[in-house]
Amino acid sequence: MRHILSILVEDEPGVLSRVAGLFSGRGYNIETLNVAPTLTEGLSMMTITTEGDEAIVEQIIKQLRKLVTTLKVVDLTDVKSVEREMMLLRVDAEGAKRAEVLRIVDIFRCKVVDVSLDELILEVTGTQDKLGALINLLQRFGIKEIARTGAVAMRRGMQE
Repeated sequence: MRHILSILVEDEPGVLSRVAGLFSGRGYNIETLNVAPTLTEGLSMMTITTEGDEAIVEQIIKQLRKLVTTLKVVDLTDVKSVEREMMLLRVDAEGAKRAEVLRIVDIFRCKVVDVSLDELILEVTGTQDKLGALINLLQRFGIKEIARTGAVAMRRGMQE
């Protein structure tokens, strides 16, 4: 089962290495990883997605909490939360293909962020499923390159 872990850490050198080392040292895989500073100076928020059953994820969380630089770990999997990912795609859009690609761009609420004679660079945000559906639709036109951020997630308000 896919789990989304939100981890509040001290923003200091080596923290990312320690967290990644914890996963690799125990044979756990990080599917996506995103780190950014918070509003509080000196703290960063990591969002990690990983696969595993409840026992494995519980063990990962316990190990993360033992790290001195970790202040809080929340598994957002069973919590009402909002999850988004951002992706840039370079798509072949020569001649007659361009109009059809632009129709798909409109349906998926993508932004065209760069245009050339034979290709477009698109920006899209959404859930992992939405991005996957877009990739599936655009593959027939020729996707030349993809860059993805990985998941970022936040617990919804009004929860105890």
